[in-house]
Amino acid sequence: MNIEYKDIHDFDKAQLERLFLSVEWSSGHYPDKLVTAMKNFETVYSAWDGDRLVGMICAMDDGIMTAYVHYLLVAPEYQGNEIGRTLVEMVKEKYTDYLRIVLVAYDAELNFYENCGFKKSDDSSPMFITSLWT
Repeated sequence: MNIEYKDIHDFDKAQLERLFLSVEWSSGHYPDKLVTAMKNFETVYSAWDGDRLVGMICAMDDGIMTAYVHYLLVAPEYQGNEIGRTLVEMVKEKYTDYLRIVLVAYDAELNFYENCGFKKSDDSSPMFITSLWT
C-alpha cells in the first residue's frame, strides 16, 4: 500500500460521500455540502491510495492561538495503517506555534487521541445543537 498525502480543498462529491459513509457518518448523506465545507476549511489534509480518497483531517483556526480539528476519518479497511496518526501529526506540525489544538472525540476513540498527545478535559464537555443523527 502506497498512501499519498495531499493538501487540497477540491474534492469530487462521490469521493467524499464514499469516505464519510464508509465510517457511517450521516454527513455523508450531504455530499454537496461536504464539497463546499472542504473549500471553506482552513486546513484539509487527505490520504489517497491511487485515485481513491481513504482518509482526511480538517481543521479551522483563529489564525494565531487555537485550532479546531473538525473531521478525522479513515476508511475502515485502511484503519490500523498509521494513516490517522499521520494526518494528526500533519495538523500538529502546521499548528505547532498555536497555544491549543482542540477536538471532540467520541469515547471509543479516546485512546487513539491520547496516544496522539491529546488529553481529555477534566472540567468541560462537548455540547451540540445538531440535526445529524450520528
